[in-house]
Amino acid sequence: MTQPHIYDTIIIGGGPAGLSAGIYSGRSTLDTLIIEGDQIGGQVTTTSTVANYPAVETIDGTALVNKMQQQAKDFGVHFIHDEISTYDFNDTIKMVQGKQSRYYGRSIIIATGAKPRQVGFDGEQAFRGRGVAYCSTCDGELFSGLEVFVIGGGYAAAEEADYLTRFARHVTIVMRSNEFTCAPLTAARALDNPNISIWRNTEIQSVSGDNYLTSATFINNQTQETTTYHVQDGDNTFGIFVYVGTDPQTQIFDHDIALNDNGYIIADRHQQTNISGVYAAGDVVEKPLRQIVTAAADGANAATSAELYVTEQKRKLNMTVKRQVPKKSTQHSETAPKTALNQQQQVVPKHSGAWFSDEIIQQLQPILDRLTKNVTLYQFKNPSDKSRELSQFLQEFGQLNEHLHYDNVTLTQQIAEEHKIERTPHFVILDEHGKDTGIEFSGIPTGHELNSLILAVYNVAGPGQTIDSQLAERIKQLPVTKLAIGVSLTCHFCPDVVAACQHIAALNDNVSAEMIDLQLFPEIRAQRHIMSVPALMIDQNSDIVFGSQTLEDIVTAIETATVHA
Repeated sequence: MTQPHIYDTIIIGGGPAGLSAGIYSGRSTLDTLIIEGDQIGGQVTTTSTVANYPAVETIDGTALVNKMQQQAKDFGVHFIHDEISTYDFNDTIKMVQGKQSRYYGRSIIIATGAKPRQVGFDGEQAFRGRGVAYCSTCDGELFSGLEVFVIGGGYAAAEEADYLTRFARHVTIVMRSNEFTCAPLTAARALDNPNISIWRNTEIQSVSGDNYLTSATFINNQTQETTTYHVQDGDNTFGIFVYVGTDPQTQIFDHDIALNDNGYIIADRHQQTNISGVYAAGDVVEKPLRQIVTAAADGANAATSAELYVTEQKRKLNMTVKRQVPKKSTQHSETAPKTALNQQQQVVPKHSGAWFSDEIIQQLQPILDRLTKNVTLYQFKNPSDKSRELSQFLQEFGQLNEHLHYDNVTLTQQIAEEHKIERTPHFVILDEHGKDTGIEFSGIPTGHELNSLILAVYNVAGPGQTIDSQLAERIKQLPVTKLAIGVSLTCHFCPDVVAACQHIAALNDNVSAEMIDLQLFPEIRAQRHIMSVPALMIDQNSDIVFGSQTLEDIVTAIETATVHA
């Protein structure tokens, strides 16, 4: 029987705390695994601009964590994408059970972070994705020229309100207190912005509308006076962006790990929890300040404590404690393609010059080198500027590897009807036999969506991402289904949903999956009343599934839609 691999430390969570712990753990030559169930980077990837991280004047939140992740990889840290469901921390060798596999470690660092808190006002859930939003970098551009309300009075509210003025006609901050609860310099970003108004001592009570959010009611908590805002003439909706704090992701740990009354993990100054060899770091921990810099400090502290613990455990077992210079990671885990492209910058409105810089090509090469079969990027062309841009993009992409090929056909009415092409720019992926895989792109997959294209190619012409055998069998049983995923090229959650849908299409000939850049096709937004991304559309008449979804979530949604069809 094969003995399971035992890591020196397992870090649960890939936000700034987990990545910082990985950097320190890897640098100390510990055999380290980071398990992330969602998006590498956590909440910071929803931050438009980080302006308070030491030695970095300003940086996009996603770009910052991408640098941290690459640094951890360079120290040999392994990454796995899995969702932890159960665990056993009682023995010397500790176990965590994911949906895909079971993992063993001598020490554990819990860095599961926190998620945005909902306010609970009437209509909040009903209009999520149709006016109510929680991520400015994902959804901000969808509110271009519209009125926006930001609910909250802390760091995130001030920073994201300032960011949203890039798109919105005007932004109003609604805060229940009289003053901001963040640092004065952060508050000044909102206070000094002429396109921001502030309603103090005010709370949101309810929202309403038909297909879109069209009305909201607010109450002054001092005078009890209510104010109702109605969408202005000529606008189809307005925005409510919620930034009222977070809830710690500690649900699965509440029966063993000591938590405070608010659900945060209680840890000492060494980040030690109540269980020996188990540490906690970042927003999941009870502490007075939750910022990227404090998360990073927690991670470093936890990793240092874990190193001392693991070293002592090995000495007790008469195990040799090896000290060697860490080497850059050359691993090819299932998540390598998922994370290797996260250095991508956001797409710009107009393109000139080469699409792929030397830096991007260098990042892509390890993945493209694993391709073993030919794949064709087949474009349906028309005379539009965007179609020409797509042609240039695909031709340049096709030159990156001998297995990549580009071909095209001029789109005529007959071809459009024959291949059911509804919009351009548009291309599909053909396998080595020239067969349509059902993987489609309406738009130019730049920005974060380059990840989707790379994973699509990897799943068709390479080893492909590994998935649970039972889930794979469920995918093969799915009936004829057309998936369409409305995206924004600046959305960091979108590529996961697109890649998961297109992975399903790669495994099942009955399923097609199309990425749609909603900025290029506003008529789809209007028809389906979409004001948030990712927006998963299962066939034409089903309800839209908004937000981040796992592969299993999507399979379940398809199965459910089929039953109700």
